[in-house]
Amino acid sequence: MHTQTLMTQGTTSIVEGAGSPAEINLRTNDIANMGFAEAVDCPVILIADIDRGGVFAHLAGTLALLSETEQARIQGFIINRFRDDIALLQPGLDWLEQYTGKPVLGVLPYLQGLHLEAEDALPHTTDFIVPRGQDYLRVIVPALPRISNHTDFDPLRLHPQVNLQYIGPGETIPPADLIILPSSKSVCADLGWLREQGWELAIHRHLRYSGKLIGICGGFQMLGKLIHDPDGLEGIAGNTQGFAFFDMETTLKPEKLLRNTQGTLTLNNTTVTGYEIHAGIATYYTHYQPSVRLTHGDDGAISGDGLILGTYLHGIFESPLACSELLTWAGLGELKDTLDYHAIREAQIDRLADCIDQYLDTAHLYRLLNLRANTL
Repeated sequence: MHTQTLMTQGTTSIVEGAGSPAEINLRTNDIANMGFAEAVDCPVILIADIDRGGVFAHLAGTLALLSETEQARIQGFIINRFRDDIALLQPGLDWLEQYTGKPVLGVLPYLQGLHLEAEDALPHTTDFIVPRGQDYLRVIVPALPRISNHTDFDPLRLHPQVNLQYIGPGETIPPADLIILPSSKSVCADLGWLREQGWELAIHRHLRYSGKLIGICGGFQMLGKLIHDPDGLEGIAGNTQGFAFFDMETTLKPEKLLRNTQGTLTLNNTTVTGYEIHAGIATYYTHYQPSVRLTHGDDGAISGDGLILGTYLHGIFESPLACSELLTWAGLGELKDTLDYHAIREAQIDRLADCIDQYLDTAHLYRLLNLRANTL
């Protein structure tokens, strides 16, 4: 069961809590839930997922575990992902309001097939598109313990001609057309995890059979010879050996590069947009064709045999033509569909917004925002 906090603060700002507001073991240093709400003096709404079961126990129990000042801050409840007739739920809603003295501000229905980008947790396999027919690309991504920016792969898991699988710890590494090494919050530690899980041998075997390999950001850094961490940014200061597919070394720096950018994919000069967020500086000892020519300079590398591509650019699959070109490069035969991920994302957000407008007491929510704004 998952209970979230939704906090309204400022004239138009809405702050989402990180998980449950009743994390007893984290209360002392809480900066993401009720501790934040208390500090900025904002009203709070509790949201619970009924699809996981136990929704009334969790809402009432969460409220009971809060301090008196925190309980007073709770302005109501929202129940999310309800699959049945609301009349069946009404007795429970009446009980919850009577028991807690707090209003239920709405019940959102379960929206089948709704795609929203996840924050930290990897998406459930039930949310993946399973291709039909024989003309599709097999893509596998190691589920790194410290994986980051996994939304890079949402365009692929939604593509009707791509079978994307995340491979977790202890799982057999299946044959694939394309292996993608994702970004990581701790590149050196996740590089060690990959070796422990047998990925190094699996990647070498994959390349011997002309499979394609992409490394993105931290995954790209893993493809070089060495990763230097002189300041101990990811643990003990020192060097970590990479997979040595590129004749390059990466040095981790305290200053993180953050920027939106655009350019062209060098495979066919297709326009591509995305963003960079990394702390590593790459030094090349062999000249490679860059994978992307960005407005501020070249990015990444393509191996001499054309089997390996590395880039620092996140969101590289979101540009429709660039995604199609990368899938073709990776071995997809006849490309039948061009997926416009940006259009899909906007349409899904609009779908959710329409649902909120229909099923929630938005007038009450606006009153909370206006009440808060008038106190500033």
